[in-house]
Amino acid sequence: MVPLLIIISFVVFALTLLIPGDPAVSLAGENATPERIDFVRSQLGLDKPLVERYLTWLWGVMRGDLGTSFMDGRTVSSGLSQRLPVSIGLASVTLLYASTVGVTAGVIAGRRAGGKTDRVVTLMTSMGLAIPHFWLGMLLILFVSLRLELLPAVGYVALTDNPVEWLKHLVIPAIALGSAVAAEIARQTRASVCNVMDQEFVRTAYAKGLGEREIALKHVLRPACIPVVTVIGLQAARLLSASVVIEQLFAIPGLGSLAYQSVFNRDFPVLQGVVLVSAVGVLLVNLMVDVTYSVIDPRVRAE
Repeated sequence: MVPLLIIISFVVFALTLLIPGDPAVSLAGENATPERIDFVRSQLGLDKPLVERYLTWLWGVMRGDLGTSFMDGRTVSSGLSQRLPVSIGLASVTLLYASTVGVTAGVIAGRRAGGKTDRVVTLMTSMGLAIPHFWLGMLLILFVSLRLELLPAVGYVALTDNPVEWLKHLVIPAIALGSAVAAEIARQTRASVCNVMDQEFVRTAYAKGLGEREIALKHVLRPACIPVVTVIGLQAARLLSASVVIEQLFAIPGLGSLAYQSVFNRDFPVLQGVVLVSAVGVLLVNLMVDVTYSVIDPRVRAE
């Protein structure tokens, strides 16, 4: 993870140079003179060579200093510490919804492969993958919030302030963001369950006269979980990029909206901090997936 993070940090730092516009011009004002722009650029350290700027930034990151925002002068770490819990909360609710719906639908479809239930689940998963999450979010706002008035349309309430309102404000964004994730999990679960159902030990369990529920929970679900855990980990990483649009749509002050604002403001330190924290999150999710393998499958522990 350490060498990979170093490579990612350099790529992230270099890619910010591709963003159109000069933050020094934005900060200096519309009618600023070239001398004023050069002075602002010098104050921001943008006049130094790329390698020198990168090494300075990397040394700060290793000491826990992600830099200072160009726009408001606040430390990047303080901004991330306020936004990160919001994104973690949204991702957690989304993954809980997507995993519950996806695994349940996939197990039901896999146990009845080729039947009516399987065809219905396959149709629903295809729709879930095809519908853009931002369009689904707007439909949910229109019908659930504006017409039925069941849940809030936009905004955010901190978990520590009011847990019930926190959950209410995250239900619609989580459904919009997690429908495609649930569909992908359901398809992978179905394929994995179908594969396990053809194994000898499952047919032996049926021959012994065990019930459907017992066979599904004790003999089918656990061996089928390995590829399911993998796809859940991949979808968790995908949520980081998809949340940018959803957080903007629902006015949720998370990392996604912070990244969006930093791109348009040419606030390079904030953008670099957001992407670096997101990369660390992806690597930690992959590590958790690898550890989960050993918990689910005894053969991994034996190896």
